[in-house]
Amino acid sequence: MDPILAEWLSLAIRWIHVMTGIMWIGTSFFFIWLDSSLRHYAEPKPGIAGESWLVHGGGFYAVEKFLVAPGAMPKELHWFKYEAYFTWASGFLLLALIYYYGAEQNLIDPSVSDLSPGQAILVSLGLLAGGWIVYDLLCRSPIGRSTGALAAGVFLLVALAAYFSTAAFSGRAAYLHVGAFIGTIMAANVFMIIIPNQKKVVKALLAGEAPDPALGKQAKQRSLHNNYLTLPVVLMMISNHYPIMYESPYRWVFVMGAVTLSGLLRAYANAKNAGAPGDKVSYLLVLALGLGMSLAALPAIKGGPGIDIGRKVELVEAAAIIQQRCTACHSASPTDAFFKAPPKGIAFDSAAEIRRYAPMIERVAIATKMMPLRNKTKMTDEERAVLGAWIANAAAHGEGE
Repeated sequence: MDPILAEWLSLAIRWIHVMTGIMWIGTSFFFIWLDSSLRHYAEPKPGIAGESWLVHGGGFYAVEKFLVAPGAMPKELHWFKYEAYFTWASGFLLLALIYYYGAEQNLIDPSVSDLSPGQAILVSLGLLAGGWIVYDLLCRSPIGRSTGALAAGVFLLVALAAYFSTAAFSGRAAYLHVGAFIGTIMAANVFMIIIPNQKKVVKALLAGEAPDPALGKQAKQRSLHNNYLTLPVVLMMISNHYPIMYESPYRWVFVMGAVTLSGLLRAYANAKNAGAPGDKVSYLLVLALGLGMSLAALPAIKGGPGIDIGRKVELVEAAAIIQQRCTACHSASPTDAFFKAPPKGIAFDSAAEIRRYAPMIERVAIATKMMPLRNKTKMTDEERAVLGAWIANAAAHGEGE
């Protein structure tokens, strides 16, 4: 595919993905909030679970929720489903465009597994489909009747998906797949459970029958799951910008820490929306803050002593390493067959360019070891240490010409 066309397709699909995702998350958060905010402000009305009064945009709104369903169907009923469908569909198209079409470059990493591009794509599809099947069976099993047991089961399922992904794909693709794994479960909840159950309730009403309360209960359970899973899936989807997570030896801890942190934040928000006093649930924020600070501190923990160059490194030596290991991609005329132009317009063809991007080199080639991509050019730890020594001893002082 022409690289310019691929770039425009990526931009267009990503734009759609973000817009529909905002709409889906917005409606999900709103309805969970609405459900938690229901109150009986006067004598309870027959068949009404509660009401909520809202003000927005200069207008007042009064919303009531039925315990099961209204006695008769209104002429117009608003459904909320296409946001979820288009979010998942656009996300899958992005996955196909970036990671399937560019599997050799982005999906697989020979240092992680020996999967071929075709095998990796099949594994990816199996992970997404299999994740939903296992999750759905878990919810329908006796475990699904216990909130605590089901939460633990879903947490374990995400942990297994993270382990499997990091063992099969490149670091960047692994985190993306954890997000896609969770996102597929969320979208399937809407498509396979929530909307079909609502349609069954509508059908019963139109037939003059009493709807089954279990249908609404099951749909609400899946909707609440989506509410708790939203924050970690968003974090996984933007993780490709932060190799400090997916290239870290603690990538496992980051994934499960993110799920736990998100759960604490959503539990606090949901409890507050339900009217819980702040002093009764503030411990959730304290736990979230402590966990967040612990995760942020992880990259500072070194796995072993680093390589000490023990001498001053001049730019000419650092430039030689960059020329050998980096300019296959980051050059005005890349020799890497995958790139027709330097990624993000970053080239190292001159001393001035190398000095300009020294902070970025330190971040992606030394601190996180994200680059070279999949270490295709086999940059050694000693070479990374030499670059680090140059940056520390020379770049900050404008030396090394």
